[in-house]
Amino acid sequence: MDNYLYLVIVTLITLGVIDLMVGVSNDAVNFLNSAIGSKAIPFRLIMILASAGILCGAVFSSGMMEIARSGIYIPSMFSFNDVLIIFLAVMITDIILLDIFNYFGLPTSTTVSIVFELLGGAVCLGLYKIATTTGDWSTLSQYINTEKASEIVVSILLSVILSFTVGMAVQYVSRLIFTFQFEKKMKSFGVFFGGVALAAISYFIIIKGLKTVTFIDKSVKEWINTHELLLIAGSFVLFTAFSFVLTRLKINILKVIIGIGTFALALSFAGNDLVNFIGVPVAAIQAIGFFQASGGNPDTYMMGELGSADIVAPVWILFISGAIMIVTLWTSKKAKTVIETEMNLTSQDASTEKFQPNTLSRWIVRGFMNIGNAISYLMPRALQARLDRSFENERSTKKKSQDEPMFDMVRASVNLMVASSLIALGTSMKLPLSTTYVTFMVAMGTAFADRAWDRESAVYRVSGVFHVIGGWFFTAACAFTGAFIIAYLLKIGGIMTFVGALVLLAILLVYNAKSHKKKVAEQAKRKLQLGKEDIHTLQQVTEASSNQISEVFAKSNIFYKEIVDGLIKNDLTSLAMNKKLIKKFLRDLDSTNDNLYSFIRNLDDSSAKGSRFYIMSLGYLQDIVENLYVIATNAHNHVDNNHKSLKDYQGNDLRLVGDELGNWYAEVYNMYKRRDFLKIDNTMKQRDQLQKVINNLVDKQIDHIRTTENSPKNTKLYFSILLETNELISSTFKLLRLNKEFEEFKIDNKKIK
Repeated sequence: MDNYLYLVIVTLITLGVIDLMVGVSNDAVNFLNSAIGSKAIPFRLIMILASAGILCGAVFSSGMMEIARSGIYIPSMFSFNDVLIIFLAVMITDIILLDIFNYFGLPTSTTVSIVFELLGGAVCLGLYKIATTTGDWSTLSQYINTEKASEIVVSILLSVILSFTVGMAVQYVSRLIFTFQFEKKMKSFGVFFGGVALAAISYFIIIKGLKTVTFIDKSVKEWINTHELLLIAGSFVLFTAFSFVLTRLKINILKVIIGIGTFALALSFAGNDLVNFIGVPVAAIQAIGFFQASGGNPDTYMMGELGSADIVAPVWILFISGAIMIVTLWTSKKAKTVIETEMNLTSQDASTEKFQPNTLSRWIVRGFMNIGNAISYLMPRALQARLDRSFENERSTKKKSQDEPMFDMVRASVNLMVASSLIALGTSMKLPLSTTYVTFMVAMGTAFADRAWDRESAVYRVSGVFHVIGGWFFTAACAFTGAFIIAYLLKIGGIMTFVGALVLLAILLVYNAKSHKKKVAEQAKRKLQLGKEDIHTLQQVTEASSNQISEVFAKSNIFYKEIVDGLIKNDLTSLAMNKKLIKKFLRDLDSTNDNLYSFIRNLDDSSAKGSRFYIMSLGYLQDIVENLYVIATNAHNHVDNNHKSLKDYQGNDLRLVGDELGNWYAEVYNMYKRRDFLKIDNTMKQRDQLQKVINNLVDKQIDHIRTTENSPKNTKLYFSILLETNELISSTFKLLRLNKEFEEFKIDNKKIK
């Protein structure tokens, strides 16, 4: 028994460390997004401030809040073995769930995940005990703290609505006061804004971060509880004076707010969310200590002591936990993926949107547009013009550089101030608000108020918000279900299930890590993604165009031959895969077109006219890939509908076309890859030979229809492939002709210079 307990302890500690790592990767967005998005302070300083906040929050933590021990279930109703099963099921499920969310770059709540995992595991064993004893299902409430679970669900809706609304209102007022040229008003309004923001953040640190630490005397805590308004007023006066001094010293008070706010949210995260990661392992070790001291039977010894024991983690455990979180914060690539999601949804500038619109997002945007039009109709024109001037952003008329922030320091300060205030208020009212929900929805509300969600991007970003919110509810459902299933398997399978679950967990973590690394590498190397700051000169236009065109022809050559081969062999799997890959290829080109606006804006004056050739070449490339997609779709549908296979002569004819096209495309590929266009005239002439081959095959098929062909479906497919191939050849020829004009344009451009 002792050996088994040692194995459980080692396992729980290991799982706790892994949970810390995946949890920080997901929660880092809560305290980093404002500072990173505004670029108010250097990235290294942001990370240092966040690291200091994490370490302070971890070391000053009051230990483990009761949620891991008795907040969700009634420990006196469960035996020692049952409690260990619940804890193991919770840890395994939590790691799997958070790692999956990190992989897809979606922020979720570690508080909700741990709560519903505890609930799922406890409900499972509660039902198991009822089924094997009394059979009275109405007694389940004796095992579960249903009130706490209900509070969590209500708090989700409360957090979403309240945070978005308050964030939107405060940001709107702030923008009216400061406008986007906020530097002009910092000496006047900035002083009071700094006082309000720093007072709110300091109140947050005291109430949320340090109020429950063990080394503060109870009399001090009582004074804080009874003098909160006095504390806030005093802080406002003190920090207003502090802001006045900094402003006169020409120190940007917004940078100070962002730095202190980042520290504050990181401190709160470590001090309060630490229980979500190591609360269960520490509670499990405490339970093992109670059991060993009792000398009882693991199946009959009930864990009532967990409900009354004051479990406080040793300082060295808290310090090590903080160190692990800091290391993860600096090294986790998945944390960057999660941060990118929120940055994309709050960016002030148009960008390649990560989420696709849906019916609900379209309805909501259309509804707000109608409301806005009605308000504009009723509002006096002078007032409307004055309000609009406050939201005029000079950045939108300037060329963008890579160092441009996603949003300015005013919005970053409001994000931190409002999130801090709402979390502190919720804590003082004993509402179980999630820091993830509050910080995310405040960021969405301020982005909306700042008109970052304009008609160019609103439908995509509303859809993205619903994806994230839906993911929060999905978290609760998956956490409950996963812990329920794993707890049941551990209960009936014992040690074998325990070992098997750990092996599967290790495989999943390794697989997700490799997949995420591969996905990041593919995104970094994707040549068809045209960045905003990538191209400035005519030479860069030439290089970008040649690289993209050569890649399109290389892939198109492979796709065409594989489609023909799959069609001849009736290989449905191959056809489906190629159809999927071509569709993804087409999306890559679409996303390149999405960035054309920024591409043109960033070109220097001497190269702007040359961009016409690049833009037209993208159009021809899109035509080529669309022709390929039609061929792939028709071939896939033909085989998927179980129509007759192609005749031997039809298959041979299509292979001939594929070989002729492949030879031509190989020449085109080499020409663009080497950027050697001396033989472009000879390459263009091959178009006539290819079209002659296709015309002959069309005539040949007409003769077969009049004599031997008896399959209308085969005929339709065969003609469609030949005709789409002919269109593909025409688009290629137009591209070559365009490139010839482009080379002549470059020669003329050099002569002018």
